[in-house]
Amino acid sequence: MLYAQVETGKGYIAKIEKESFVDGEGVRCSVYVSGCPFACEGCYNKAAQNFTYGTQYSETTLETILDYCEPEYISGLSILGGEPFCNMDIVLPLIEAFRARFQHSKSIWVWSGFMYENLKENTKQRKKALSMIDVLVDGPFVQSLYQPGLAFKGSYNQRVIDVQASLKTHSIRTLEV
Repeated sequence: MLYAQVETGKGYIAKIEKESFVDGEGVRCSVYVSGCPFACEGCYNKAAQNFTYGTQYSETTLETILDYCEPEYISGLSILGGEPFCNMDIVLPLIEAFRARFQHSKSIWVWSGFMYENLKENTKQRKKALSMIDVLVDGPFVQSLYQPGLAFKGSYNQRVIDVQASLKTHSIRTLEV
């Protein structure tokens, strides 16, 4: 699988939503990274499949995102794409900086076309990122399994996984949403 070999993107952010009400529980800051090799049919964010779509990520961008997460009413950070686990040059430092500032007082949600089982046995950077997030919505979007109104996911094959509980118990624990 070629996409499994793509770990470092080109350093671009497709978009940042300062306050999102749909990308996880509560009000969240959502960061959409650019670049996704999955190219799922019917992808709702097709423009973000391009690894150079949007604006170049920088230290200023990182500080802006962390500042957006600062207000008490912000529940946490959501990272979407593109494919976050193919943009570890952005995602891992962002997760580390978020945890350094907020510890576990706010949550991190990540959406990925990769399956949880693959990520937990993957590269060092991907495993480290996975170990620091709270919720993973995993699996590629499958057009034939699309259902409007699914909570936090686009198709029935995707799972909303409590990562920390899953890592502790060595079995997948999904959230009831």
